[in-house]
Amino acid sequence: MIEITDLILALSQEIKELKVYIELIKQSRAERLKDTWLDNQDVMRTLHISTRTLQTFRDNGTLPYSKVGGTFYYKVSDIEEILQSNYYNQNYKCDGRN
Repeated sequence: MIEITDLILALSQEIKELKVYIELIKQSRAERLKDTWLDNQDVMRTLHISTRTLQTFRDNGTLPYSKVGGTFYYKVSDIEEILQSNYYNQNYKCDGRN
């Protein structure tokens, strides 16, 4: 019976270690993704916007970009920042004291 208990404890510890390892992989993936660049099509598809709207975002400085040749590129982290800064939660009521 003691052998089974020891085995279960060892397996439990290994599972905990695997969870930590998986979380580290997920975090490093998220960091790499933030440095990823998307082209026009990817951004329009992600944000569900038209070519004209994307051009307006570039023109008015809403979305930073890089242009190589005739192709525009956008950082995922910049897109995420725009979404976060425009986030609205209707369940959150701001009464001016927050």
